[in-house]
Amino acid sequence: MPEPLPVELMNTVRPDGDVLDDAWPHAADLPGPVDLGQLRDLRRALRRLAADATEDPRAPVDPMSRPAALAVLNVLAEQAQARLIWPDGGLPERTLHGPAAGVIATMGLELLAGAERGRLRACLAPNCVLYFVKEHTRREWCSPSCGNRARVARHYQRHRQD
Repeated sequence: MPEPLPVELMNTVRPDGDVLDDAWPHAADLPGPVDLGQLRDLRRALRRLAADATEDPRAPVDPMSRPAALAVLNVLAEQAQARLIWPDGGLPERTLHGPAAGVIATMGLELLAGAERGRLRACLAPNCVLYFVKEHTRREWCSPSCGNRARVARHYQRHRQD
């Protein structure tokens, strides 16, 4: 299952570099106009706030102060417009419109202040900088490959000490 869009944006950072480029917004099917500079600022803000929310012990990839992160998130979220759509015979649905960074910022606000906040996790596998939303009680890593890397590292540590 894919991660929420704010987590997908946060995960465009890799240990070996940045994967946020012109192709990512199209692959993620982002709504509205896309400004890569705004998306990079939003990514830094979301990663800082996610680190606080998850008590992430890892060193920050791209440090930003908490007040600066809150300011970026709030300014961008104001650009999104929420609307209620209620088709005949259907259920009401809330939609967001506006620039992509504003829509993702609003979704990020909901993630960090909503019910899913308690399920947001930092992947603590060796050399991983990603975040994920824990959907299953046994999930501990962002991907199976990170889980495998963590188990191999744990095995190596145990046998090295013997």
